[in-house]
Amino acid sequence: MTSYILTDRIRQVETVRDNARHSKEIAQQQINAILDAAQRAGRSNLTQEEDREVTRLIEAKDASVIEARNAGRDLEQLRAVQLEEIEYGKRVNQITPTNVRKPAYDRVARIGMEERTYRPDQDPNGRNFLTDVSRQFLFGDPGAQERLARHMREEQTERGEYLSRAVGTGAFTGLTVPQYMTELFAPATAALRPFADAACNRHPLPAQGMSINISRITTASSAALQSAENAAVSETNMDDTLLTVPVQTAAGQQTVSRQAIERGTGIDDVTMQDLFDRVATTLDSTLLNQATTGLTNVASATAYTDASPTAAELWPKIQGAASTVEATLLNMGYATHAVMHSRRWNWLASQVGSSWPFVSTSGMPVNAGGLTLTNEYGPAVRAKLSSGLLVVVDNNIATNLGGGTEDEIYVVPRNECHLWEDPAAPMFIRAEQPAAASLGVLLVAYSYFGYTFQRYASGAMAKVGGTGLIAPTF
Repeated sequence: MTSYILTDRIRQVETVRDNARHSKEIAQQQINAILDAAQRAGRSNLTQEEDREVTRLIEAKDASVIEARNAGRDLEQLRAVQLEEIEYGKRVNQITPTNVRKPAYDRVARIGMEERTYRPDQDPNGRNFLTDVSRQFLFGDPGAQERLARHMREEQTERGEYLSRAVGTGAFTGLTVPQYMTELFAPATAALRPFADAACNRHPLPAQGMSINISRITTASSAALQSAENAAVSETNMDDTLLTVPVQTAAGQQTVSRQAIERGTGIDDVTMQDLFDRVATTLDSTLLNQATTGLTNVASATAYTDASPTAAELWPKIQGAASTVEATLLNMGYATHAVMHSRRWNWLASQVGSSWPFVSTSGMPVNAGGLTLTNEYGPAVRAKLSSGLLVVVDNNIATNLGGGTEDEIYVVPRNECHLWEDPAAPMFIRAEQPAAASLGVLLVAYSYFGYTFQRYASGAMAKVGGTGLIAPTF
């Protein structure tokens, strides 16, 4: 994310936060005014009209509090990214004398006043870059080789700390996709990784290393009432274990025809978008389905067994999963998102009934179990349930579970769904063995990430599954 975009985004979120705080204060002032008026009139009860207005103002105040809190959380993350960019800029501009003789002018890769080899004003969709990648591999084109080598020297100068990760790790050795192409095509992949984008607590991926180590407290300190004056107080030594999160590689591939390479058509925006889509889908599916550490394998199960499932019967199961999360985390967190397959959400949305929840979130219609949203929480959040859970629809959720046709609903706390990746880090690309029989060249794209849902014990993540979640009928 470029600095001016980041600064503008921070300014926007600050405005949202300040407006929410102001709205909260206005609502409280209006509530106080109504109560004061009733007191001055010598009334101990409000009129029906005053009572309705106070209720409306309380709901508006609560909504403003939530909006301000969410904006504050976003600001913390944005400012952390901004601080990292500032520190990175300082390191890039720092000059350390080495007493090494300056190399000749024609032996230096210069970044700054000189234009980049691949840049958006001359190659907006990446056509020239992909053509050079393919021609260098397919024909050994000297011109393509020279341009790619110059591009990699420029990348090594500007983003060398990220490129060093692939050295000696057993991962691919590839060319770095120019950053402007990453920024161009990445937004369109959001629909392919909804859980990662909407329900994960995202952190910058460390520039070096193939694992992330975090401390997990297994034995907490204690406190108790002192039995008598000068008596010993409760003492329990804290203990922790090391949680090691591996850095993984999400990869995708695309076969480009030799005709497209030789004639220079059809290998720019379509090819790049397809590669980004594949990598995004792989990452999101890994978070949900990976053996041992994926969400489906670490979530505490709530069974829903029913040969004739209904939304009214599924509803308490979802709330039961949310209760499991909160009972595990106590005051350290609570369930914030319900992640489900599109077929499950559309089935829920198709259900009708004559009953509704006993408790409803402020601003929610009392006779509805949920409320569809536009873009209030981002494109990946489809709706808000009456309990306050945000619904994320993700088609990377498996639909062949249980007897072969079941899916699952995951109820998770966003703050404990940790995902490490860096939007400023490069995506890599390389050409593989051509598909000679079909005159094609295989392009492979990949990037790095790490994740964990296991900072707390089992129960911090929950899911609903069982025969009640077989393929729905409409």
